[in-house]
Amino acid sequence: MDEVTITVHRPRATGGGRHVTALGQDIGVAHSDRDLVELLRQAGLEESDAEAMVDGDSRDIEWQGAPAHRYEAA
Repeated sequence: MDEVTITVHRPRATGGGRHVTALGQDIGVAHSDRDLVELLRQAGLEESDAEAMVDGDSRDIEWQGAPAHRYEAA
């Protein structure tokens, strides 16, 4: 994936987890940073690049409705 823009949406009210989109396309629901890395890998990023993006708080990831790395419903 080139020029990746990832949106991690607000935690879901039921069951937690956060809906994730890449360039506006649904790529799944993450319940942890590890899940997010896996979704990014499945979307075409190398695992090491996905880990670096998530761990490094990349500007390519927009966290909406809750702090970064928090997956539980408030």
